[in-house]
Amino acid sequence: MSAPCQQPTTPAAAPVLPPAATVPSPAATTARRPAVDWRIRFAVLSLIWGFSFLLIKVGTQGFAPFQVTLGRLLAGTAVLAVAMAMRRERLPRSARTWGHITVAAFFLNALPFSLFSYAELTIPSTLAGICNATSPLWGMALSVVALSEDRPTRRRVAGLGVGFLGVLTVLGAWQGFSGLDLPGTGMALLASFSYAVGWIYVRRTLAGTGSSTLTLTGSQLFVGTLQLAVVTPVFTSAPDTFPLLPTLSVLALGALGTGLAVLLQYGLVQEVGPTTGQMVTYFIPVIATAAGVALLGEQLTWNTPVGAVIVLAGAALTQSRPSTTATRPGPRLRSGTRTRTRSRTADTRRERFSRT
Repeated sequence: MSAPCQQPTTPAAAPVLPPAATVPSPAATTARRPAVDWRIRFAVLSLIWGFSFLLIKVGTQGFAPFQVTLGRLLAGTAVLAVAMAMRRERLPRSARTWGHITVAAFFLNALPFSLFSYAELTIPSTLAGICNATSPLWGMALSVVALSEDRPTRRRVAGLGVGFLGVLTVLGAWQGFSGLDLPGTGMALLASFSYAVGWIYVRRTLAGTGSSTLTLTGSQLFVGTLQLAVVTPVFTSAPDTFPLLPTLSVLALGALGTGLAVLLQYGLVQEVGPTTGQMVTYFIPVIATAAGVALLGEQLTWNTPVGAVIVLAGAALTQSRPSTTATRPGPRLRSGTRTRTRSRTADTRRERFSRT
């Protein structure tokens, strides 16, 4: 599970993609267009990340939460290591870059993956998937303080308010949160908050390092695996058995949800851009809810799906940007005004391209 390629989305149940240091040219992207249509890959990515919460739930039935996270990171790192070897990607050489990757790995992988695993010991996978959808809301709130170039608009502020109203609806605030496991829900929300913190950190430190998105993401997963390898033996003992279904769930969670999904997202962003690529965020809670109800028999009350819709609507508003359409100057404008208008339009186009 990861989040999209533009801060802060994320799916964040997935390893989010750091912003690429270089932007591929449209001609190069077209020349290497995959055989499978991007819509099919988009649907597969949505299914993989949507089912990730179910896989976490099944994995925790046989292993400790830290063990689920470690197994997930190991499998995901293996997939990306193979992809990097096939594409002959080079690891970053700067110690400073590795230091930033270490911080990013903690906030984008080690911490949120572990929190979701612990949360699903006591809360349904459906609720975990909906909590994951709040990541853009946290990101919007944090970016106001941390990113000087990302100033809020009335629409985005309204989206923030709508989104948190949706969170209160999901949690049943009007009935005093009765029947809700507050520690588990709090850990799931904290995991989503961690994604937002990590994304802002990545934008401020790893953009423009000279390394590709795939290299940064693979390195990030590798460091996250090392972090869990240190922590897991301290808090858990080695498992005596490896139950079949939980073991397969952890392997699928890592290889598909943390490895293959990143490659799919990486390709989608190159082909159709980050705006379309990040739309996968809004399908994840829907699929997670359907999977939890249909396959795990989890119960839904009316406020859960209604609140989820409100959360997604608010998240969509926080990700909106004002449209900047070029206006054709009228015949009465003087040539100097017309020149300045063309200059502002060109600057806007360059800014849009640099964001992709």
